[in-house]
Amino acid sequence: MSATILGIESSCDDTAAAVIEDGFLLSSTIANQHVHRQYGGVVPELASRAHQQNIIPVVDTALAQAGKKAEDLSAVAFTRGPGLIGALLVGSSFAKGLSLALDIPIIDVNHLHAHILALFIHSSGEQKAFPSCPFLCLLVSGGHTQLVIMKNHLEMEIIGQTIDDAAGEAFDKCAKIMNLPYPGGPLIDTWAREGNPGASIFGKPAVKGLDFSCSGLKTSFLYQLRDRLAQDPDFLDNNMKDLCASLQHAIVDILLSKLARAAAETGITEIALAGGVSANSGLRASLLKLGRKHQWRVFIPEVQYATDNAAMIAVTGYYKYMKRQFASRSITPVARFDQL
Repeated sequence: MSATILGIESSCDDTAAAVIEDGFLLSSTIANQHVHRQYGGVVPELASRAHQQNIIPVVDTALAQAGKKAEDLSAVAFTRGPGLIGALLVGSSFAKGLSLALDIPIIDVNHLHAHILALFIHSSGEQKAFPSCPFLCLLVSGGHTQLVIMKNHLEMEIIGQTIDDAAGEAFDKCAKIMNLPYPGGPLIDTWAREGNPGASIFGKPAVKGLDFSCSGLKTSFLYQLRDRLAQDPDFLDNNMKDLCASLQHAIVDILLSKLARAAAETGITEIALAGGVSANSGLRASLLKLGRKHQWRVFIPEVQYATDNAAMIAVTGYYKYMKRQFASRSITPVARFDQL
């Protein structure tokens, strides 16, 4: 059954659209919002207004790059959540209007589910390996840290998750403590490449089972930096690279120690990484090293598909389309989901 799916992503501050035909990516385009940098974080009202300005040209560009017209579409997939409710409303409203005008189905997509299925994004003629189900995925983003067993493309089970701060949130909050501009996570990654990961030791959580915690690490980082600045006002400027390397090492260790435990308990050796934090070079390199040690098959999305994008929405929409899992036009976006 041939299918051409338009994917729309508007969960936060990126307006994105992509086209997938019969499982192959034809186009993917993103409009970024740089206005939030001066505020040190995403301002929801400004994000919503920017989405309204960007969504029509972004969709038009995605269709043009794919060589498709709106009339060629089989369905429209959109991010239902989790995310900023005002931003989600822009994408969902546009998807509903377009589906009504074209008389085609709409498909609601869970943003976190889509991050995992980003592993299956590929273009025609591209030679690419995919994880075999069931596989174990470490899903790490700004707002979520989860261990997920993917039983098939559309069925999954959460076996561990953060009980407080997500790993991406810890990166961003610690970056703010160091007075780094927003978004701080990528800057920490950049500085860490030249630093000593053993320069500072931060407190790590003692959380039972497969759940995560980064709140204590963040507090330990704050207190250590405060004490060292009291002794030396220039400590931050003189030790930025080592601080970033030590912080990144601690967060990666928290994540991968739980992943290794989950792999041992489940017996699964097909291991994947997904979510915005999967773009972190230290995490990617450490997972590959750990995979070689345990003889895992490791799968990591390409960096451009690790962060928010519409290709992951479109590919998830494609798999749901093949199972005829359509949404009603009365469906509403949600800021958060209890489950994937």
